[in-house]
Amino acid sequence: MERRVRVAGVGMIPFTKPSAGDTYDSMGERAVRAALEDAGIGYELVRQAYVGYVYGDSTSGQKALYGVGLSGIPVVNVNNNCSTGSSALWLARQAVEHGAAECVLVVGFEQMKPGALQNVWNDRPLVFDRFTEAMAGAQEPADAPLAAQLFGGAGAAYMARYGTAKETFAKISVKARRHAAHNPYAVFRDPVTEEEVLASPHVYGPLTRLQCCPPTCGAAAAVLCSEEFARRHGLSADVAIRAQALTTDTPSTFASGDMTRVVGYDMTREAARQVYEASGIGPGDIPVVELHDCFTANELITYEALGLTPEGTAEKFVLDGDNTYGGRVVTNPSGGLLSKGHPLGATGLAQCAELVWQLRGRAEARQVEGARLALQHNLGLGGACVVTLYEKVS
Repeated sequence: MERRVRVAGVGMIPFTKPSAGDTYDSMGERAVRAALEDAGIGYELVRQAYVGYVYGDSTSGQKALYGVGLSGIPVVNVNNNCSTGSSALWLARQAVEHGAAECVLVVGFEQMKPGALQNVWNDRPLVFDRFTEAMAGAQEPADAPLAAQLFGGAGAAYMARYGTAKETFAKISVKARRHAAHNPYAVFRDPVTEEEVLASPHVYGPLTRLQCCPPTCGAAAAVLCSEEFARRHGLSADVAIRAQALTTDTPSTFASGDMTRVVGYDMTREAARQVYEASGIGPGDIPVVELHDCFTANELITYEALGLTPEGTAEKFVLDGDNTYGGRVVTNPSGGLLSKGHPLGATGLAQCAELVWQLRGRAEARQVEGARLALQHNLGLGGACVVTLYEKVS
């Protein structure tokens, strides 16, 4: 990186079920105002804005930001499936890092509908054609949502390879609810037992309903700035982005016949490799991670893709409690997508907010003591993966 980018402020609103959700523009405006207040600056100091959302008309970003102010700054709308929020963050970080702007706003929001994700445009080539073809060559079709077949298939492939028990996947849901109990922004905060998770309706492979993230409405935002800007305006921007990488699919996604690779294992591994190489930090140095647990199966395989545990050892990692407080690395202290919720465009910024609070020591009952490094993983099929390493600086 040419210069260290600081996270001056973060903001988030409580996530909700679609039936209780606000409109996207109102949610986005509230998250932006919270981030600006947290940074301690006015909107007039922002020079660019990147806005992420998946389901919405063009220039929805302007609609949300015009409620904050009519400043005339460039507003760029971003759509990169479930990694949309982090992709917007990646663009904003580049703008500050390379000197295009000293202070940049990034916000993500989603106003979702109940039920599984559906294609909106059915009169043109579908973006998941290659994924469904690869899936068809690896497993039998089923009457289940496409995402559940893909990630459930990845879980089933992992089980077949390593003999992993279905109870291991259920333990991830139990852990997610236990963490979310302390997060006022999370949708599902009531505890569940392993037995309840396994008894919930079967979806695909090892997945039951309580192992699938819910459709959610919400918004989150961040203010990024240069170190010089922070100093000039007296901001206490003590969290920096140390390294960041965005990757997309390679031939191995479709040619391997391996469902774990179809759902982005190699994208994640490569993004993590780039981040570790650029930062000089290894996975063993990181005490807290927010990773993309859209399904329990994806959390389990992502432990290995990020290098948190060697290949083939994810089950032991879970059983030993190394994925939670008192273990080696606390994964998803927020409750993750499984319990906090997954408003697609907002997820990457919600992960950012949680990790900034962790590094500031302001995560209250969720706090990972002494955390000075934090890793973020945000995955979108289609595909894109963003891995970001944050650090607390003096």
